[in-house]
Amino acid sequence: MSTRHGFPLETPPPATPGGGSGSVPAEEGDGHTGTRLLVTLGLNLLIPLAQVAGGLAAGSMALISDATHNFGDFAAVMIAYFAFRIGRRGASVRHTFGFRRAEVLAALVQVALLAGASAVILVEAVDRLRHPTVVTGELVMGLAAVGVAGNGLSAWLLHRDARHSLNVRGAFWHMVGDMLTSVAVLIGGAILTVRPWYWLDPLLSFAIVIFILKNSWSIARESGLILMNSTPRGLDLATVKRDMEKIPGVRSVHYLHAWNLSSSGVAFSCHVVVPDQAVSRTEALAQTLRCHLRERFGIDHPVFQFETADCGNGELLCGLSCLNGKEAGHAH
Repeated sequence: MSTRHGFPLETPPPATPGGGSGSVPAEEGDGHTGTRLLVTLGLNLLIPLAQVAGGLAAGSMALISDATHNFGDFAAVMIAYFAFRIGRRGASVRHTFGFRRAEVLAALVQVALLAGASAVILVEAVDRLRHPTVVTGELVMGLAAVGVAGNGLSAWLLHRDARHSLNVRGAFWHMVGDMLTSVAVLIGGAILTVRPWYWLDPLLSFAIVIFILKNSWSIARESGLILMNSTPRGLDLATVKRDMEKIPGVRSVHYLHAWNLSSSGVAFSCHVVVPDQAVSRTEALAQTLRCHLRERFGIDHPVFQFETADCGNGELLCGLSCLNGKEAGHAH
């Protein structure tokens, strides 16, 4: 156990995935997450194959666009599955936090695939607007209905795991997006059976692309925040500091840091100023702090550095204060 000013650098217990108040521990779904991903993978191979064949036969760009998106989802779910398997590997001397961020990287790859698929859809839709072709509404409706059923089942399979895994959440929103776009194509097919509005088909493709990119941006943003070690969304460090300083035995708290280990699990570190005492007496206080942080803020991987006096200026982010102070001194 490392020490500073005679007090221990508290070694945390093994991290329990599932940080965030009210979140679901990752282990809760791990027994069947891989199976659900594999079933979803199979569904998302069969559906687009049928839609491409039907889209070519019916002359429907919207249906082919939907199928292209579904092929992207097949690749995304495959990436999600392999990332899930890699993420379950334990920590090592070289990778002390394990491989849990493999799922975050996988989510970014999924976003890149969706962006590429969107570009293909846009190019084809613009060409179809310039050169409209006849679309067979009845066939479009039938195959779109298959997409609604298959993607709806896929979304249902993944919804539980999506609550605690950004990787699975990306695949889940792919499925939801596909289901909704299939609904749009189904409506378009119904209209084409009574009105020859063939321009409606590529316009639906534009709507599909907007929906895809909107959801892709939210996943990319969350992945970027995790990789940048940003403070988890909804966690106010100033509130954490005030709460910790109300606990008996704590004089002050400073130098707070909080970040996501992955889409589940919140790591935290801080300096805790306590009265001068034997090292063994800080163990009970450390346990109290651990329980409080987990129950109040969902922090499941805390590290405490106990001190007898404030370092730097004793502020919330005293590491930055100390650095700025040194720079100011050099300037003079």
